[in-house]
This record gives sequence, C-alpha cells and structure tokens, in this order.
Amino acid sequence: MKQTILSFLLLVFTLSAFGQEYTISGNVTSEQDGFPIPTVNILVKNSSNGVTTDFDGNYTIKNVQQNATLVFSYVGYKTKEITVTNGNAINVKLSEDVEGLEEVVIIGYGSQKRKEVTGAVSTVTSETIEALKPTRIEQALQGQVAGVNISSQSGSPGSASNIRIRGVSTNGDNRPLILVDGNVIEDLSVINPGDIESYTVLKDATAGIYGVRAANGVILITTKTGRKNKKMSFQYDSYVGFQKTTRKIPLLNATEYALIKNEAAAASGSPLPFPDTFGLNRGTDWQDEVFETAPIFNNAITASGGTEKSTYSFGASLLTQDGIIGGSKANFTRYTTRANYGLEIIENLNLKANLIYTGTVRKALSEGGLGSVLFNAVNFAPTDTPRDSNGEYTSSANYPIEVVNPLKQIANTFNRTKVDKLSGVFGLNYKFLDGFSAEANYQWNYSEVRTRGLNPLVEYGNGSVFDNTDNVQFTEGTSFFRDYTFDAFVNYETSLNDETHNIKATLGTSVFKTTGDYYLAIGDGMPEDTIFSEANINDATTITDPYAQISNRFFDSRLLSYFGRIQYNYKGKYLFSAVVRRDGSTAFGPENKFGIFPSGSIGWVVSDEAFLEDSSTINFLKLRSSYGVLGNDRIPGFRFESLLDGEGVYVLDDALELGTAVGAISNPEIKWEEQKAFDIGFETRLFNSKIDITADYFKRTTENLLLPVESSLILGGAAPGSGNPIVNAGTVENSGLEFQISYKDQISDNFKFNVSYNISTLENEVIEVNNSIGYEVGGSFGIGQANPPSRMQVGQPIGVFYGLQMDGIFQTQSEVDAHPSQLALGANAEAGDIRFVDVNQDGVIDADDRTFIGNPIPDVTMGLNLSFDYKNFDFQTYFFASLGNDIVRNYDRNSAKTNLTTYVLDRWTGPGSTNSDPRVTNSATANTVFSDYFVEDGSFLRAQNIQLGYTFNKERLQNIGLDNIRVYASVSNAFTLTKYRGFDATTSNGAPIGGGIDSGFYPNPRTFLIGTNVKF
Repeated sequence: MKQTILSFLLLVFTLSAFGQEYTISGNVTSEQDGFPIPTVNILVKNSSNGVTTDFDGNYTIKNVQQNATLVFSYVGYKTKEITVTNGNAINVKLSEDVEGLEEVVIIGYGSQKRKEVTGAVSTVTSETIEALKPTRIEQALQGQVAGVNISSQSGSPGSASNIRIRGVSTNGDNRPLILVDGNVIEDLSVINPGDIESYTVLKDATAGIYGVRAANGVILITTKTGRKNKKMSFQYDSYVGFQKTTRKIPLLNATEYALIKNEAAAASGSPLPFPDTFGLNRGTDWQDEVFETAPIFNNAITASGGTEKSTYSFGASLLTQDGIIGGSKANFTRYTTRANYGLEIIENLNLKANLIYTGTVRKALSEGGLGSVLFNAVNFAPTDTPRDSNGEYTSSANYPIEVVNPLKQIANTFNRTKVDKLSGVFGLNYKFLDGFSAEANYQWNYSEVRTRGLNPLVEYGNGSVFDNTDNVQFTEGTSFFRDYTFDAFVNYETSLNDETHNIKATLGTSVFKTTGDYYLAIGDGMPEDTIFSEANINDATTITDPYAQISNRFFDSRLLSYFGRIQYNYKGKYLFSAVVRRDGSTAFGPENKFGIFPSGSIGWVVSDEAFLEDSSTINFLKLRSSYGVLGNDRIPGFRFESLLDGEGVYVLDDALELGTAVGAISNPEIKWEEQKAFDIGFETRLFNSKIDITADYFKRTTENLLLPVESSLILGGAAPGSGNPIVNAGTVENSGLEFQISYKDQISDNFKFNVSYNISTLENEVIEVNNSIGYEVGGSFGIGQANPPSRMQVGQPIGVFYGLQMDGIFQTQSEVDAHPSQLALGANAEAGDIRFVDVNQDGVIDADDRTFIGNPIPDVTMGLNLSFDYKNFDFQTYFFASLGNDIVRNYDRNSAKTNLTTYVLDRWTGPGSTNSDPRVTNSATANTVFSDYFVEDGSFLRAQNIQLGYTFNKERLQNIGLDNIRVYASVSNAFTLTKYRGFDATTSNGAPIGGGIDSGFYPNPRTFLIGTNVKF
C-alpha cells in the first residue's frame, strides 16, 4: 500500500514538473553597441505564442513550458534560440548579421538580393572605410575593388584623384558617374568618408539604367542613417597625426655638383666654374629645405536613432591638414554637416530627406610641372644657400628662366580657394494596389567657389617668367554652380505560382540640368605694401573683368531621359534582366539629340540545382553574363552650333574695342559616343562560405569617340576663345580579367581573421582614329620641344609614348662617323652622346625615326587585404600593386647651372666606361630630345595602410555610460617598392593622352595617425 501511494505521488510530481509553465521577462540589446532593440520578435518555437520587445527592449511572455525554446529574431541580426529551464529573467544580446545585410545590394532605382544580381557589382562597407581612415573617399577605393584604379593628381592636401573603372575608354572625360544617396556629385572632396555607410561599384552594362555617363562605370554611395525604434546614440571619431614625404630624389651634393659642372664646362671649352672645390662639402639639400613634417587633425560626431515612424541621423566633421611642402601655405580644411531623415507619413507613404553642407578652404603652391616648387628644389644648385649674407633669399641669377629659388617662390605665393556646397535629396515613395510603388526624387547641388590671389612685386634675378617688377596684382573670382535632377518612376513586383515566377518592372523618367556662371575681377596697381589677408580690390588703380566682353561667362547643359527595366527569375535560380534607356542631350543637334541604349543580363544560380543543393563544398555558385550599349555625352554643351563665346577685337573710331566673336568651330553632325560592353563571370562561396571567389572577363568597345580634330587655319580655330571642331572619329577597346578571392575563419572565441586578394588585367588598344593624320597627340616634354611625347594611334594603347629609341652610347668618334647623322636633332653627335636607332632606315636620324617607346596604362593591378582580431586587439593592412605601366622622367633640367640626379655619376667618361648614360657637357647635344632614355618602369607595390587597434571591455564601459571605446594607431602609405626614380610612381595628371609624364609630381605623403572611436 505504501509503495502504491509513493508511486502515485511520484507520478503526480513528474507530470507537474513536465507541465510547469513560466512567465519569462527580460531585455534584448545589441551586442555591438549595447543599445536596446525594440520590436524584436520573440516566439515559443513550434507554437503561435509570441510577443515583441517595447521601445526599451523589454519583453514579457506568458505560458512558456519548461524546456521550451524561445526564438529571438530581428531584421539585420542573427536569430538566437534559448531553452527555458526555469522562470528566471532571460536577457539576450543579438549580434548584427553582416552577411545578411550584404545580401541586399543597391542598384539603379532600387535594390536587389545579391543572389539575384546579374551584373558585375562590388560593394565595400563602412567597416573597411573606417579601417583605412582616408581623408578622401577615393583612397578607400584603391585596392578594394577589382577593376578600379585610382591615381593621385598630386599628394598635396585637397588635391583630386583620377578614378578609372575598367580602363581608359575615351580621349575625353573618363570619370565614372558618382551618386551620393542618389544625388550626382562631381567632386568627392566634399564628402566626409566617415559619413559613408557603403559604396557600390557598377562595372558592366547593367549600369546602363543610369544612362548618360554610365559608360565609365557608376559609384553609388550611401550615407549613414538611423534605425526605427532606437534611442538616440552618438559616435565620436577623432584622429591626429603628421605627414612626411616618402622619398627624396638622390641629387648631387655640393662637392659632386662642382666636379660634374667642371667636367661639363671643360667638355664645352668653357672656364671651370669651380676652380677650387675644397670645403664645399655637402652644401644645401634643397629638398630638405622645402619638405617639412605637416600636421593633420580630424574630428567627427554622429547622432542617430529613430521612432516608430521615423529614422534620423546627423553628423558634423572638421578636417584640417597642412602640406608637406609649404606647410600652412598648402593647407586644406574641410568642414561638413549632414542630416538624413526618413518618415512614414501615413501607411505606405514614406518621405526621405538628406542634406549635406560642405565647406572647404584650400591654399595651393605651384606643383607637378615645370617651374613648380619641387621642380625648382631638384634643379637649384647645392652650392647656393637659401639666403645670402644680407638675409635675403638667394638670387636665381644664371639659372634658366623657369628655375627660381623655391623658398622665395613659396614665400611669394598667395592664394586661397573657398568652396561652399549644399546638396540635398527629397523624395516620396508610395505603395499602392498589390505590388506597385511610385517614387519621385528631387536632387540638387548648389556651390559657390570664391578665389583670391595676390601677385606681389618680386624679382628672382634671372629674368624669370615668375618676375613681377612693376605691378602688384590682386584677383578675386566668384563662380556659381547649380544642378538639379528630377527622377520619377514606378516599380511593380509580383510572384506567380507560389514564387515560381518572380517579376519586377520599372518605368521612369529623369531630367537633369546644370548651369554655371563665372565672375572675375583683376585689380592692377595695388599698393606695394598690400597684405594678402587684408587685400581689397577697390584699392587697385584699374579693375577689369575678363569675362565682361565674352559670353562664355555662362554654361548650361541639360538631359532628358526615359528608362524601363524588367527583371525576371524562375524559382530564384534562372535570372534575367533587361534595360532600355532613351537619353537626350543638349550636346547634340536636333537630328542626333536622342539616343537609345539597350542592355541585358542573365544569370544561373547553379547551387540551387538538385545536383548541388546538398553539397558540403559548394555553398553558392552563380554564373552570369551581360551585354549592352551605353552612351556618353561628356563634351561642352551646344558644340553642334556656332556660339558667340570667342574674343573679338574691333577698331572703332581709331580705337581698339573688345567684343565677342564666334567661338569654337561647330559641327552639326556630332552624335553620341557609344560603348558596347560585354561581361561574363561567376561567383561562388565554398566550405561553409569561408572562401568567396568572384571572376569576370570583360570587353568594352567605345565607338564614335568625340575628339577635337585639326582644321584649316582659315576657319579661325586658332583665334582667341575659339577651337577646333569636335567630331566622332575614333574607337578604343578595353578588355581584361578580374579575379577576387577572400578567406575568413574564426579559429576560436578569441581569434578570427580575413584575407582578401584581387587582381585585374587590362589591355587597351586604339582601333580607329578618323582624322586627317590618323592619330591624336598630347602632352609636353622638356623645354621648347615641338613634338608632343604622347599619341593616340591605331594598334597602340591610348596615350602611348612616342619618341626616339636609344641604342646605347657612342664610344668613339669612329662610331659616330659610321652612324647616320643626328644633326637634324639639333646638334652633331660626339663620343659619349646617345646613339639613336634609324627606325626608317633612311640614313638620317630625325623626327621620322620616332617610334612607340612606352605605355602609361598598367597591365595588371592587384590588391591584398589582411585583418585579424585577437581578443580585444584588431589589426588590418592593405596593399596595392600596379604592374606594367611606364613613366616619363621630366623633372631634371639640363643646363650649366642646374643640379643633377646622382645617376649622372654613372655617365660616360671614355670608351668602355658605360653604355647607358651620356657624357656631361654644356654644349648643345641631342641627348635631351625625347627618347626612351627618359622612360622608366612605373610598376610599384604600396602598403596603403597598416593599423593596430584595441577595444576596451564593453561591460566595464557601460558602468561609466559608454558603449564602446576603440583606440588605434595607423600609418598610411607606409612604404612603396618600385624601380621608378622619381618622387612618386602613383601620381599622374590623368590625361588620356599626355598622362604619365612626371614633371615633378608632389608625392603622396606618409601619414602617421593615432585616433579613437567612441560610442555612447
């Protein structure tokens, strides 16, 4: 009996235990920042019992059985499951699902799941940008995306960069189309990199949805915004550091210089300039004199959050940096303010409003050309001191007229450019019926550019082109730029037969208008004691406006477009997209104003097929291809008709009067430049998505290139304010391979790492040049050389270097006598001079013997990115390499007074001494005529950034009201490996014809930073 009662009680206890119900409460926060997450879904697994968290992340759920599983889920975060063992509170931290967020890609006029994207699209997130700490966003593109090549026009603060996506496609404007939150932006210097959430690069024909200018690729930038139902949070980012030059060119010291100049004088029969070289020692290092350590500071703060119906984000930043040449005389300061706001006005009607204000102030020195500060520092003699015995800057007497004391040049340079820019986007989106949505966006930019410049009285002592001996001149200019874009489109999305057939359609129109006007006042006869900061143009005796007599004070350009797109997929694995766009531009006449540009793409998600869906090796595999035609109109507006924007001088009543005349020669037949773009590629993820691979082959053929061509002088093309006509006269082809692979893994709870590598090949070839001479020329070399060094010619890459070919050094006079005469080059050859190849075998060395001697376009570019996290430490490093491009050395001036680089120490000094470098002499020779002697390998490998960071323990920080503190130290441009002997192998003026010629490029600085990121 007792045993029966005991068994019964045990049964009752067991049943009650299994049937125990609890009421569970708790709080849900973000693991990244510790903030509560509202509206998190909490569901008892395999039941309908569920709740959501309130605004503070709190929840209470009743009737939860013991051993039941609670599922916590929220968009953008990884789902978490927790088993209930008792009635205690359950607090949960959700971590962001970065991979899940990346599955949605911003494309033209909408977004798309990455799985369904059929084009060549690359995305980089804010984490990468934050790790690089760039002062300009272009610096975060280099080495991160295959097929994107960035070169600096200069390393000076605030200078622009050249962005090329998949090569140089035209002799005109090769810039990609850049949109920030849908707004067209021409100058990326106005964007604070810290405000960017992500950028997406469209590289193939699928960019055609954006029509005009998309032929050069599209970069879509999305700025940071808030989240709904999130309390306001703040993020403060700050860094401070300094910049130094990465390199000095090896120049002769005073003793070496004196000995070489004595040798050169003796060779030309002149008296020795330094009969006594004792005590000269090393002399003045002019590079040390002009280079300096320059500070850089940056502060930025962001506030973001949201309510149940809205999201908001506000940000402000201040960056200031001095130049490594000139210091505060080359300062760049940028201050930005940004506001993003989204509001659900009523159900299905949403408003977005983004506003960015940017102010920049830039001071600049002469850089990157003949007569620039660096050019003068290279050429000024080490035997001269910076100042003479009277404390005055050393005279430039006996130097060529373009070479002056660089310190005096810096001291007498006064200029400032101030830019205020306001950009805005306002849009409405309305969802209606079943699957329809309509959207309208108005985007606008307004800029004011104010310039000031003072040309004081200065005389350098050599009759320099920079002398100003009798007129203190002050200039003030103001330019206004305005543009707006209005887009309106309708989207329709539907699924049929249980999502077997999925269709998206877009139909819309776009209007773009840009205008600008210029005002310039030149004040002559300013007081001699004028101080730049206090200068007032009203103090001038004469004030003139050079735009007053001509109509090119203004410009106006407009576009009108219609577009449609249809996207279809079958079961999410067979993909198709087609786009057609009709663009009209004021660049072309009535007969050719509109162009129709179609494109299409297909894809196959192979991993969704039955034979791969259970594969443990291949987690994802997609094949895709695209083809399309894209249009380009980037030439000055209204060139199809004659405009009165030239300069005319007329005689009225025996007096000269300034007026207007016909400007550039018109061509009513010009039409759209067209690019035919083909791409085929694949994407795959392997071994639990630890390995990610993307590969593409592309071919882009640009036809009907818009080129200015030579015309008869009787047509007036050389008159002031005029120019040659533009015609459709060329074809250029770019083709290549892109390959990107990354591997990421978490070895333990304390250690994870990521390595990514990308490589791109590029072959550029000119297919056709339809002008009277069969080629186009550009660029300049040396002093007074009539033949331009660069060409666009059939069968060669665009901008190929064209000059004489060196065949060693004449060792004896008998070799000179046996060789074809080189007198046509300007002087008879002697032993020790460069021997040139008689290419055309006509027995004479002259300009007809020039040939192709170098290519400024790299054959291969590569990027390598490494990162790892160990406990609270993180480390990142990024490398970029460019291989196969050539650079022309054009920074040394050969005269009796100027300095030389140390490779002159390997000069020819007698028969058998060398066969690579010519003799030194002050006599006229052909050694300075443009040849491959001046062409060097410009390949390089650069460590873009190396950074080490430490994040403090979050639990301890929360006790003092902070969510996260990270401190770091970094060095950008840490080192560069290159054979090039100039200052910087990574700079270029960016010209399609004439690029890659180094006349003393301002090098990109090495920057050391320490900084902090604080969230609260």
